[in-house]
Amino acid sequence: MKTPGPTPPAPNRPAARRSPAVAAPWVRTRLRAAPVPALLGAALAFIAVLLAAALPRTVDRGDDQALRSFLHDRGPGPTSLLVTSVARYGEQSPRDLDDVLATLRSAARGPGLGLAAGGPVHGTRAVKPRDLMNPELARPEGIPPQLSLLHMREAADHAQLVAGQWPGAGTPGGPVPVALSRSAAQTLGITVGTVLSTAPSPAAGPESAQVVGLYTPIDEADPYWSDLPCLTHACLTRTATKVPQMFWQTGGLVGAERLDRLPTWGEGATDFWRLPVDVDALRADQLPSVARQIASYVSGPTATRLARDTHRADLRVTSRLPDLFAQARARRQAAAPLAAIGPAGVAGVAVVVFCLAAALGGDRRAGELRLLLARGGSRRSIVGRLLGEGAVTVLPAALLATGLAVALLPTPRLAATLLAAAAATLTALLAFPVRAFFLLAPERAPSHRRRLVAELLLLATTAAAVWEVRDRGVAPVGAGIDPLLVAAPLLLALCGGLLLARLQPVLVGALAKAAGRGPALIGFLGLARAARGAGGRARPSVLPLVAVLLAVTVGGFGATVLAGVDTARLQVARQAVGGDAQIAAPAEAVLPPELLRAAGALPGVRTTASVWLDDHAYLFDVDRGYLDVNVLVVDPAAYAELSRVVDRGRFDPAVLEAGPAGTALPALFSGELAGRRSAGAYQLRLSNGGEFQVEAAGVVRGTPALPGSSATLILPAGPVTAAVPQTAQPNRWFALGDFDQDRLGELVREKAPPAAAAQYLVRTSSAKVAELAEDPLQRSAARLFWAAVVGAAGFALLAVLLTLLRAAPERAALLARLRTMGLRPRQGALLILAESLPQAVVAALGGGLVASAAVALLGPAVDLSTLVGAPVPTGLAFLARPVLTQALGLAVLVAAGVLVEAAISGRRQITTELRAGDQR
Repeated sequence: MKTPGPTPPAPNRPAARRSPAVAAPWVRTRLRAAPVPALLGAALAFIAVLLAAALPRTVDRGDDQALRSFLHDRGPGPTSLLVTSVARYGEQSPRDLDDVLATLRSAARGPGLGLAAGGPVHGTRAVKPRDLMNPELARPEGIPPQLSLLHMREAADHAQLVAGQWPGAGTPGGPVPVALSRSAAQTLGITVGTVLSTAPSPAAGPESAQVVGLYTPIDEADPYWSDLPCLTHACLTRTATKVPQMFWQTGGLVGAERLDRLPTWGEGATDFWRLPVDVDALRADQLPSVARQIASYVSGPTATRLARDTHRADLRVTSRLPDLFAQARARRQAAAPLAAIGPAGVAGVAVVVFCLAAALGGDRRAGELRLLLARGGSRRSIVGRLLGEGAVTVLPAALLATGLAVALLPTPRLAATLLAAAAATLTALLAFPVRAFFLLAPERAPSHRRRLVAELLLLATTAAAVWEVRDRGVAPVGAGIDPLLVAAPLLLALCGGLLLARLQPVLVGALAKAAGRGPALIGFLGLARAARGAGGRARPSVLPLVAVLLAVTVGGFGATVLAGVDTARLQVARQAVGGDAQIAAPAEAVLPPELLRAAGALPGVRTTASVWLDDHAYLFDVDRGYLDVNVLVVDPAAYAELSRVVDRGRFDPAVLEAGPAGTALPALFSGELAGRRSAGAYQLRLSNGGEFQVEAAGVVRGTPALPGSSATLILPAGPVTAAVPQTAQPNRWFALGDFDQDRLGELVREKAPPAAAAQYLVRTSSAKVAELAEDPLQRSAARLFWAAVVGAAGFALLAVLLTLLRAAPERAALLARLRTMGLRPRQGALLILAESLPQAVVAALGGGLVASAAVALLGPAVDLSTLVGAPVPTGLAFLARPVLTQALGLAVLVAAGVLVEAAISGRRQITTELRAGDQR
């Protein structure tokens, strides 16, 4: 037998290769594992950054619009640079005027400073007007009319010649050729070809001018014609004598060929250049720079350089722009503290929402994070991974939100937008990593002492802020936003949240005990869980309470401010009008009886008061002399009601009851006469010749019929009418009620005499309120506040929903277990409502109380004058309706959100919640 040989070697086979372990990318794995929370986090960051980036841009746009509107309302004259120089006798030429203008325009260049598109206005004008001695010219009170002469460059481009020709050189030694506006010529009775003669002046002999043409302005509202001596029409002017008399005044245009005649006509002539600043190009943030440029024009290096370059040592530049800039800046700074409260509240609520979102994420991922820590990870490395994870979702959303804000709200300023967006982005990015950092820290027993110290410190800070604001008032003008006034309502809301967090378990626990005595189990179980806190915690979370309290406090305080503005504005309008409506007859006229009846029958009229006003009466035996006074003959009852509503000159109508016939009539003296009155009767003489004795029955501080301060007597209509029958026909009508300016004006045109209907004065408080409310600064503050209210309410609702979501896993498991014991779906929804609604309702009502406290504590320091549009007394009165509207509105909104969440949670299936190995 053969011995087996050695076994042949096995053929070579390749050894099995092990692929090296590749770590899964952290960020991609986490985003794939939980895409919905990542998307929700990105959406929350997008909304927060969008609001943060939009805020400074909205404020900038509002400030710019308010500045431009304020300057537009002042007119082109105050918003221009006015340059003057003495005319050069014998050397004057139009080219010289144009050369100086070119030099002036070249210097008006700088950041934010430019000239308006309408262009400068320049020329030469006589210093003084001349009296026209032609006997055929109109003379209202025997005073001859006056004529000023001007040469205006480019006048033919802004006016249309309607008769004759433009003035030229004329006849040497003859009258000066002039052109007048057709309106002025018709008023004075002048035609083309009329030679106007003047009397000699102290410095020159008589002069004459011949009207060679008539013109009409292409646009009388054109800034070209503003601030000039009555060129487009004749002006009725008063003399400066002790007894003023009326006379006509107008101006005439001369040609460039007769510039030499202007100095002799007006005892001297002045070259002028008016450079209108482009108001629409001004920006609020550039006002200091533009103000420095204007100051350099007026009395600085630019003024010195212009005098040298134009060879006019007497060149003088004036402007009211620096004063207007200071006023505009003061208005903006006065409104800023109140406008900042709303955005500050939104920021506070948004921070609370991010904290709640971070807490929800921490609860969801607590096991995962602790496992990473147990397997060797450090807190720093885990937090770094979480930062990278958040950056992938937060940063793109933040960039998109910032770009959208920049695109939707164009404004040249970008720094504040980027800072606000960066702050919101950092908050959204750091909220969860910071929560995870503390979550992974070694557990420590809760310290009640530290919490008590922190709460006492917050309470002391709040008390100090409120005391300081009440003691010193709002920050003075020029100080900008008052941080204490902005922070005080927020600090009060924080204190209210901490207080409610301590009181709510006691109150809801008492309700739970009361519900436990009844047969129903759902209410008791829900209230008991609410008393313990969401998810069975030892106490309710303070964060959702603070969110709702901040929203209601900011909304209630801001709504009270706006309601106070509306109330004060209506009161200012009523005091300016004398009620809700006023009809005044022209001088020497009365109001027709049919007009009074028709006006009193208008719908909405509550009270009417017909008044006879005499503004040229004389009161004798005042300091043994006489005094010029105003006399009001009124119905005591109706006028007393008018005075009460207008809150000006209140009095008791009983004091105007007349005594027996033959005795002095009772009269109310205004405050201006209070120091001069004495015991006994006075002799009163009316302008129509009526005369009788009066005695002081009281003193009133002002009167609705005369908004200014003047010496006034108020007399009862009955006995005065018996003595002077002419006073039975009133020339003033005042009323309270709802009026439409156009409807009342139409009624006056229908019932008043046709020849004088246009001279009747019709005023209503509604039109005055609308005029005051036209200020863009006020509209911008109101829009910002309502946007803040909507934003705060939305974030507060989100905070409540996040709180419900945080407790949803534990609550869902409880519901599922209770369903196995016979709990019906409707009862499950009621259980969620009983558990969730108490906190939301208590927070909303507590917010109303905190808002009321904020108004009561901070209201005396609030000055509403800037927002009203007129000076008003400092102080903000408490109004229940705005606060209740905000509190109840947010409570209903939160309750609706809770209902929706309860309906969704109540439909969950038992098989989904009761799984094998469920640890909840």
